[in-house]
Formats: sequence, C-alpha cells, structure tokens
Amino acid sequence: MSTVEIEYCVPCGFRERALHVQQAILSGLEQELDSVRLVMGDHGVFRISVDDETIYDKAEASDEFDVDAIVRAVRSHVM
Repeated sequence: MSTVEIEYCVPCGFRERALHVQQAILSGLEQELDSVRLVMGDHGVFRISVDDETIYDKAEASDEFDVDAIVRAVRSHVM
C-alpha cells in the first residue's frame, strides 16, 4: 500500500485544487492506498508525491493542470 502527499500553497489559494485532486485520487484508488495527506506550504508550491517520489510538480510542469493525468500517474505508481 502507498501514501500520497499533496503539498499546496496556502497564500496562493490552492486548497480547493488540492481537495479536488484528493477527492479524485480517493474516488479511483481508495482501496489501494494507506493514506492521502494534505500538506500546507507556501511560495507557489503544488506538488504531489507517492511514497516520497514526486509525480507532479507545478514548478516543473509544462502542461496545464490535469487532474485525470495526475490520477493516472498515481495509479501507475501504486499498481
């Protein structure tokens, strides 16, 4: 089983985005995960990790934010 961590920038107002990603991950993978944690951050951070391996980082992403792509990346990591 795996742990997902969603770190988001509080001052930037990314909480709703983080909650949306959390819900999407839980909807598709709840049985495969130990936990999905929200971690408050700052400085524009929006990063998603599975078992301490970054699968999405807003700072490095060239594409637009895509929840479905993030869920697929989490799924491929845990299965």
